[in-house]
Amino acid sequence: MGVGRLFKNFKRGENVCGIIGYVGNRNVLAVLLEGLRRLEYRGYDSAGVVFFEKENIRVVKVKGKILNLQEKILEENFIESKAPGLGHTRWATHGEPSTENAHPHIDCKGILALVHNGIIENYYSLKKELEAKGHRFSSATDTEVIVHLVEEFLNQGLELKEAFIAALKKLKGAYAIALISLKEPDLLLVAKNQSPVVIGLGEEENLIASDIPALLPFTRKVLFLEDGELAFITKEKVEIYNLKGKRIYKESVEIQWDLASAEKSGFPHFMLKEIYEQPDAIKNTLLGRVDLEERKIDFSKEGLNKDFFKDLQKIFLVACGTSYHAALVGKYLIEKHLPLPVEVDLASEFRYRDPLINSKTLFIAISQSGETADTLASLRLAKEKGAKILSICNVLGSSIARESHKVIYTQAGPEISVASTKAFVTQVLILILLSLYLKSIFNFHEVQKNWIEYLIQLPSKLRQFTEKVHKEIKQLATSWYKAEDFLYLGRNILFPIALEGALKLKEISYVHAEGYAAGEMKHGPIALIEENVPTVILAAKETGIIFEKTLSNAEEIKARRGPIISVVTENSEEFKKISDYTIEVPLTYWEFLPIFYVIPLQLLAYEIAVLRGCDVDKPRNLAKSVTVE
Repeated sequence: MGVGRLFKNFKRGENVCGIIGYVGNRNVLAVLLEGLRRLEYRGYDSAGVVFFEKENIRVVKVKGKILNLQEKILEENFIESKAPGLGHTRWATHGEPSTENAHPHIDCKGILALVHNGIIENYYSLKKELEAKGHRFSSATDTEVIVHLVEEFLNQGLELKEAFIAALKKLKGAYAIALISLKEPDLLLVAKNQSPVVIGLGEEENLIASDIPALLPFTRKVLFLEDGELAFITKEKVEIYNLKGKRIYKESVEIQWDLASAEKSGFPHFMLKEIYEQPDAIKNTLLGRVDLEERKIDFSKEGLNKDFFKDLQKIFLVACGTSYHAALVGKYLIEKHLPLPVEVDLASEFRYRDPLINSKTLFIAISQSGETADTLASLRLAKEKGAKILSICNVLGSSIARESHKVIYTQAGPEISVASTKAFVTQVLILILLSLYLKSIFNFHEVQKNWIEYLIQLPSKLRQFTEKVHKEIKQLATSWYKAEDFLYLGRNILFPIALEGALKLKEISYVHAEGYAAGEMKHGPIALIEENVPTVILAAKETGIIFEKTLSNAEEIKARRGPIISVVTENSEEFKKISDYTIEVPLTYWEFLPIFYVIPLQLLAYEIAVLRGCDVDKPRNLAKSVTVE
């Protein structure tokens, strides 16, 4: 495999937590802390390290940032710390951010320590089995299951390497795992499946990390693990195997990135990195929610069953900004699949009117951070009025999550760029899954088997489309980046995407943009049409007669010499004839149109902002989480 392909595969890995591991002769704590500082952008809920002190395993972990961990280590004044050692910075997916839930985790006997990046899909059933055998758990994480599973196989008489492999074979889901043991203090064990692991090679020392930046202060010579591979690492050598025990030999790669670009996995900005991470974010969102054996959508792990939704008469979707656009998509989805009225409100407006809410109302709060002030206040108002509260958010243990009756976590991983991309796509995906789940549990209609197949293929389809369309968008942006006004038009389920496209352009390029329902053009906005105001029109054949109506709206613009950029279903010759530029989107199900159509709009905003010299990741006047009204 070529160097380019290695980087290409690696930088798209799941991005939930940061891992650093070291075996060698340096001061292990200095190495671990330096590595964690380079990885803090991957997670900042909690952090921890584990190392050997004399004949004991020492674990130090804290809630909060790396600085808190460093201060605690200095307070403890460790005299002797030996390699190997592991460090971890966490983005919570199971168990709220706390010292108990921070990694590393140890076994019952205190001889094994483990860190993990990813999501163990079958952790609940494994945990019950292990508890029945006497294992004691001290956290609410899925990760702790792994270390007890290795311990269980050791109890059965297996050697450490054998026990590690046996445990891996029992796991379902995504993982990058690193393990050390007092019984074999010169060995570091690591494994990968759907979460990135890179091995750094040095002189009389070796390292592992979840991302390249952690390694660059120590080495630029690396090996990449592929899914289903594991490695046994000492300071002298690295041995790589597959789960069947077959030895694998790899050529090392020399890293040429500087530290700044490495932190972004070679991308120039976090926003672009996060756009390209959307296929993996979708994969993580699907984990545990799509039962491949039963071929069904399942939210039972979140406690969402028929009883929770019993006697519902109305649903409110409440959010702000980009999440509000996801809520608008949700209205189309839910009302198509359920005989229930759905209202969508901006949280800042909801709390200042007198909404008709009672115990038969479901209030769904949508927030990336889980701390959005207006959304939280709206939730509290709905709760006081007796509504059932369900939240969709990305941050485990956040205020909105804590105050909800039930929570669905998007599992998108940290989003560093202020402009939201993968958080929006995963919110929409959750709303798709939820609408189909509700449809099935109320026996309105079973989810079709081919839907499940499509969901499984969705990440790869989206990845291919993103790569293809980005090249086209780069060319398009060079023609229009100097424009000072844009119009975005869409109808039906694509209307919210027009709003989102306009918002993205405003947020990061400071270009004035407006989103409208295309049918509203003749009710005022058509007055804005002129030769230097481009209109981005979204149309999909999957919307049926709406496609033809949107074409009519486009004709109205063309007749007034307005430039048209059409984003349309492939082979839409009708639009090609009247458009100045056409972006083609592959055929999909109606429900998935928002996920595909938002990609070119995200990329267009990004490329225009870059060409205009804007600070893409930190646009002026904006903050990632709006925690005040």
